Amino acid sequence: MPLPLNPNLKNLPVYQPGRPIEEVARELNLPAGSIIKLASNENPFGPSPRALAALRQALSGVNLYPDGNAFYLKQKLAAHLGVEPANLILGNGSNELIEFVGHALLTPETEVVVSQYCFAIYPIVARMFGARVVTVPAIRYGHDLPAMLRAVTPRTRIVFVANPNNPTGTLAPREEVVKLVNDLPEEVLLVLDEAYIEFLDDPMDLVSLVRLNVRQNLLLLRTFSKIYGLAGLRVGYGIGPVELIAALEKIRQPFNVNLLAQTAALAALDDVEHVRRTRANNFAGLEFFERAFRQRKLEFIRSHANFILLRVGDGSAVFEALQRRGVIVRPMAGYGLPEWIRISIGTPEENARALAALEAVLK
Repeated sequence: MPLPLNPNLKNLPVYQPGRPIEEVARELNLPAGSIIKLASNENPFGPSPRALAALRQALSGVNLYPDGNAFYLKQKLAAHLGVEPANLILGNGSNELIEFVGHALLTPETEVVVSQYCFAIYPIVARMFGARVVTVPAIRYGHDLPAMLRAVTPRTRIVFVANPNNPTGTLAPREEVVKLVNDLPEEVLLVLDEAYIEFLDDPMDLVSLVRLNVRQNLLLLRTFSKIYGLAGLRVGYGIGPVELIAALEKIRQPFNVNLLAQTAALAALDDVEHVRRTRANNFAGLEFFERAFRQRKLEFIRSHANFILLRVGDGSAVFEALQRRGVIVRPMAGYGLPEWIRISIGTPEENARALAALEAVLK
């Protein structure tokens, strides 16, 4: 190719999302209505009814640009979290915010520290900017936070920690998180990805550190994709110190969160019943799968999120066989776990169907 492309792109992997229902239906000649998708940790109840109603009212205004600063959404989020609007930045999904911190902090002379089974976007973004990725071996498929702290060098600029972790569902011990927050050098940014925090019974309150302005190197990431069921609209947010947020705002493109995303997120924040129902369904679904896997002596990782990781032998083969039965799950070979699949928690009916299909495949 004659164009002098960025050399960092040469060996950069492409993120592989969960397969959409329509694509599987076309490929396998199955009716789309007969397929269930338990691959991408989406809300099985869909979006909040309040969000849907707000979207219908907003549709006639899509000829206009959205509020570039998302004033009303920031105001409501700030009140919801007990922070100032200046502590918040919005993204086209929290993935965009991960790229923002790359723009702000990474060069080919820098390093990023991640865990062995981390969210795939962290190393992809780091390598996009030419940074060296330091991968710390996991402990019981989760973060070894003391080892990650020891891996920090003068070249380290970012430490990424998802808690609960995707794809393993593990939860880091509180005391280790506190030590990491307290002991990380102030010139190193700790990005704590809390995409699944709403599924926890008793989550850590790290927002208070931002509220009290005691940590200048802490950025919390959250999303409307999971508990609120707005994955298709792509809206996430970061919570951090004012100076960091101001720097990230210089990177953010105008109108990065569209009108419908802002409208739906505003309404979803008020739908407490939808969140409660989703949480209750998730707890019941996790118990259903854990009980079934124990009875069948299948190895799994106890999850604190809205999915569960299961060891099946040949993960890719089981994934393909389940697809032929109209059940989409996620193979984990791309995460260095070729013997595993990840199953998102669905409705009770979807969970039962997935288990029956899995039993048939494993026989």
